[in-house]
Amino acid sequence: MDTLLVILGLACMIGGLIGAFLPVIPGPPLAWLGLLFLNFTAVPISAGFLWTTLAVALLVTVLDYVVPPLWTKKYGGSKKGVWGSTFGLLIGIFLGPIGIIAGPFVGAYLGELWNNPKDRSKAFFAAFGSFLGFLLSTGIKFVVCLAFLFYFIRDVWRFREVFWNS
Repeated sequence: MDTLLVILGLACMIGGLIGAFLPVIPGPPLAWLGLLFLNFTAVPISAGFLWTTLAVALLVTVLDYVVPPLWTKKYGGSKKGVWGSTFGLLIGIFLGPIGIIAGPFVGAYLGELWNNPKDRSKAFFAAFGSFLGFLLSTGIKFVVCLAFLFYFIRDVWRFREVFWNS
């Protein structure tokens, strides 16, 4: 049973790393679920550690919805720019890594042009802000998921005899 829980936990960790880049998958909460699965094995994880990592996962998830719009607005963007950034990211998912990176920028730019077709420089700066916000929130999610993965692998490695002998 422990081995099955470790496999499920590792699947959650991998899903969390993928979710750090894809907006439809909640990366940090999914990676945290991997730690929770590990908690139900023979690996002793303190309740304080689990509660702290849950708080971090939830905080990062909330920030993921707050940071990109704030940066878009900081750089002069409108609601149409924010929505354009989101749609650009969703479309960019189908275009691979380049689409995931360029999608929010192009979407915010087009959204701003839709809002004010004559002001291309404002649209560019709002798109740039959206892009920076996306990179910042994605980077934070990725680092948190990597940290969770580090603790997961470290603890599985420490108790590897329990899993391989069961």
